[in-house]
Amino acid sequence: MMKNNYLLAALSAIILWLAWPPIPYTSLLLFIGFVPLLIAIENVIRGNYKNKGRKIFGLGFITGVIWNTASIYWVYNAMHAYLDAFTSFMIALIPFTLAPLLMGLVFRLYYQMRKRNSILLSFMGLISFWIAYEYLHQSWELSFPWMTLGNGFANFHQLIQWYNVTGVYGGTLWIWIANILAFLWYWQRKEKVEVYSQKILLGSFAGWILIPAIGSVLVYSSYEEHVNPSEVVTVQPNIDPFAKWGSITPDEQLNILTDLSQKVAKLNTEFFIWPETAISGDNGINEEEFREYDQYKKVINFLEPYHNGNVLSGIESYVIYSDQKTSTARPIGNVFYDSFNAGVLIDGSSKLQFYHKSKLVPGAEKMPFGKALALLTPLFKHFGGTTGGYGSQAEPSVFYSASGIGVAPVICYESIWGNYVADYIKKGAQFIAVITNDGWWGNTSGKDQHLEYAKLRAIENRRWVVRSANTGISAFINQRGDIVQRSSWWVPTALSQEINLNEELTFYTKYSDLIVYLSFVTSLLSIGLMIVRKK
Repeated sequence: MMKNNYLLAALSAIILWLAWPPIPYTSLLLFIGFVPLLIAIENVIRGNYKNKGRKIFGLGFITGVIWNTASIYWVYNAMHAYLDAFTSFMIALIPFTLAPLLMGLVFRLYYQMRKRNSILLSFMGLISFWIAYEYLHQSWELSFPWMTLGNGFANFHQLIQWYNVTGVYGGTLWIWIANILAFLWYWQRKEKVEVYSQKILLGSFAGWILIPAIGSVLVYSSYEEHVNPSEVVTVQPNIDPFAKWGSITPDEQLNILTDLSQKVAKLNTEFFIWPETAISGDNGINEEEFREYDQYKKVINFLEPYHNGNVLSGIESYVIYSDQKTSTARPIGNVFYDSFNAGVLIDGSSKLQFYHKSKLVPGAEKMPFGKALALLTPLFKHFGGTTGGYGSQAEPSVFYSASGIGVAPVICYESIWGNYVADYIKKGAQFIAVITNDGWWGNTSGKDQHLEYAKLRAIENRRWVVRSANTGISAFINQRGDIVQRSSWWVPTALSQEINLNEELTFYTKYSDLIVYLSFVTSLLSIGLMIVRKK
């Protein structure tokens, strides 16, 4: 009965949700999470059903939508802070259902392959299509790679030290092959057939999981950082984001930041990391005239005791043009301007370095697909951004202190992209600073997931991650992915830590997502196998 298949699809979703961060000690469930869904799909393929392709698409969609909604429910929470319940729900349906629609398409393509090819070739296609879907979902206008399968091991980073070779797509591959082996073993046992040796399947399943895991634990236990110390302070001002542009002034915010910084700073502190949009003005900060602002002068006065001190802070800024130089520039009088969610590095000299956030949040910070979705502007405009969209820069840029230390200024949402963060490292970053404001989500699992994902960037690049979050959770993460220090949620605080800088490049940093490129090749081969008629 189809009802039982739908229940199996829902069971897969529940298992995947239980395995997902921030639920601790459950990541291993990812190795069997898709087995009930694969059983349901096999039942349809072998059963006497009409419209099998449509039913298989529906099964994949059901698993995806339950899993996504349960894991990222906090998206609705963020919307509901601004809008009524119905409108919030309608907007939240975009991330809740878009990825599941793509997941359903992946399984529909898998079924198409099964009609003309062996089950093993079809599984090759399934894995390739899945990885291609994940890469698409981090690359297009509606990008949201939060639920990339490899992110699921962020809670169990001792098992994935080899992400410094493969990145998170290695985790996706690890999960899928384990699920396929487990499914084949179970299906043959259930049907009392042995097309493939049950012992070999069971041994392969155990070996496929244990060999990378044991190797990772050995690397984790023996990894030693090269000693190259730098003293860093991260600050969590704990300013309610909904009062930030109302009851608290930019000067009051700056006073909180400097006071907290001074409480833990040492004379040899080299970097003070302040969160996203920590520096702001009544109408933003003009980058060309920033040196004339009181905020700049206060930061310079604050840095006087720290001879090698630098402030890396989020800043709300804008740039004025004589003509429309960018597609996001908007007119004001006879000129145009771009607004930026930006980062700035301030030192004791008059030198300033700006970075404009590149990976903008769809809807909140940019209008996806431009004019095509212009009708949704009234819905998107409430979610903390500008209706015309923020400006951005195409590539990451590294901030350099006067002493030559390079730091990656990663702003909020950007920390989910492994390949983008790796580009900072290739350009000379010796540690990673994640500046964010997770207060929009409230006290939900969103803030915890965001923290856990930062551990993946530390492992991939073997760089310390210093995280400054306005309301929490701020943290120091070492090159193995250990959280060395962390703050509590919704408390004003500052943390000080001696970190080790690193200049060596990992395999992943150098070559990025090779698994994705391989999956593109196998996806094309799989499509060819779907088209070519079987003799």
